[in-house]
Amino acid sequence: MLKVLDKAPDFSLKDQDGKLIKLSDQKGSFVVLYFYPKDNTPGCTIQACHYRDFMTQFNQHQIKVFGISKDDEQSHQKFRKDFDLNFQLLVDTDLSTIKAYDVWHEKNMYGKMVMGVVRSTFVINPEGLIHAIFLKADPSTDADLVLNSILA
Repeated sequence: MLKVLDKAPDFSLKDQDGKLIKLSDQKGSFVVLYFYPKDNTPGCTIQACHYRDFMTQFNQHQIKVFGISKDDEQSHQKFRKDFDLNFQLLVDTDLSTIKAYDVWHEKNMYGKMVMGVVRSTFVINPEGLIHAIFLKADPSTDADLVLNSILA
């Protein structure tokens, strides 16, 4: 299990447009990685729109925000367009990064146990170390709490 001040696991993932994004290329900036279960679902839409609405503040402080799920590029493109999202969504269909951050767990969905992404957010500092972790993040307050953790 990852802890604050651990080195953040590096990754290379494509965004919604097929552009390769590497965590190691983001050094020198705070980076927010928020892991979410699925595009266009109620909680995930609330969370994405919350980040969208806070992007002016994130941008003012040169904080990069990336949403990560196991959805593909086409799904991410539609999700961004449908909700006018102004940050990149990263594709992790093979679950490599999701598993590296230990957010792939058994969950109870309507009485049935299934494997899925546990909504979680990791803040990475400019040196590539984990600054803060928000497990089981609340979609309606996540962006707020993350921003406050960086600016405090």
